[in-house]
Amino acid sequence: MDKINNILEEIKLPEVIKVKQMFNKTSTNNVEEEIKRLLSGGNFKNKIKKGKTVAITGGSRGISNYKIIMKTIVDFVKGQGGIPFIVPAMGSHGGGDAKGQKHILEKLGITQENMGCEIKSSMEVVEIGKTIKGLPVYIDKNAFDAHGIILVNRIKAHTSFRGEYESGLVKMLAIGLGKRKGADITHSLRFEKMAENIVESAKVSLSKLNILFGVGTIENAYDDIANINILNKDEILIKEPLLLEKSKELMGKLYLDNIDVLIVKEIGKNISGTGMDTNIIGRYHTKAASGGPNITKIGVLSLNSSSNGNANGMGLADFISKKFYNNIEFESTYLNAITSTEPNSIKLPMVLENDKYVFKACAKTCGILNYKNIKLVIIENTKNLNEIYMSKEAYESVSEQEMVETEGSYFEINFDENGNFII
Repeated sequence: MDKINNILEEIKLPEVIKVKQMFNKTSTNNVEEEIKRLLSGGNFKNKIKKGKTVAITGGSRGISNYKIIMKTIVDFVKGQGGIPFIVPAMGSHGGGDAKGQKHILEKLGITQENMGCEIKSSMEVVEIGKTIKGLPVYIDKNAFDAHGIILVNRIKAHTSFRGEYESGLVKMLAIGLGKRKGADITHSLRFEKMAENIVESAKVSLSKLNILFGVGTIENAYDDIANINILNKDEILIKEPLLLEKSKELMGKLYLDNIDVLIVKEIGKNISGTGMDTNIIGRYHTKAASGGPNITKIGVLSLNSSSNGNANGMGLADFISKKFYNNIEFESTYLNAITSTEPNSIKLPMVLENDKYVFKACAKTCGILNYKNIKLVIIENTKNLNEIYMSKEAYESVSEQEMVETEGSYFEINFDENGNFII
């Protein structure tokens, strides 16, 4: 790689400044107490029968206050005399096997010890019916065998398709609880049909299963819980679209329409289903979604350890570092892409020796001759956007100046002796 490194070594980078982006800070002060308050109302207590088993869904995403949310629901079921247990509800994630899915929950703090209940992880499913298109609908066997099911998920914009229902309780029913087999079927008609498929599948599940209620959270741009909603079975299809719109209003963004170079320090499945949120970067691996800024070149520096080697989303980048490449677990990455029918998201970008050359390759290929004029933005990941770094040209191009403020002064981008980005 010496020839490549020698070419890139000459490239200069613009100075950057720390920028604080401001978003709506609506939040729930005490998540545990809010869930308890909501569960004490309505008819939720009467839905739990003494001595009866209740399956609670555990997803693969790094949801805010996840441990608290799950433990509070487990304790609520116990308090009514029910016997709770948690089932991994994450489609084909975790390498598509029971051990891997349980491991994902453990890394999120959802363990039998922390929760005080059993975690039943299995890939065995039961076919409970067919959609109006004739697609079979599957459900996790442990959940199927329970006397009741409680759905738990974050409601947010999906990274790969648009519809009335995107990421949330409906998708948890259709794909999460469907395990690998259900995920395969639901994705089989590709993302262009996903919005229809998940709701048709969920309608079958809602008609056939004893869904006690659903707990849907909405997060603000600071990773705080903005809103908690507990929906009865017959409210899920009616109210989730409204909650999705509220979620979209609160999500973070980059206050620029055009960016020459975006550097993302880390991506991972715990951050977004596509490693980095397509809604933030404006790049999509499907034709079923669009929107966001226009970014010329994207460089990614590392793969978050909680992603367990799943590098889904790297295909949206132009350059990655060798340390990123060395952490890829190709089997789980490819399984994820094959299941979703979208290999574009896992295509291998150009691999460069270190972070420094990722920065410089992006700068060289972004189409701006004078490096001082590059609109460069550096973010930790697409989930944490309140503190970022911008070049002078980028900062002066911010569309909503009242929503940003700088801290300190401009400084040179630095790397250690191994070429690792330091800040």
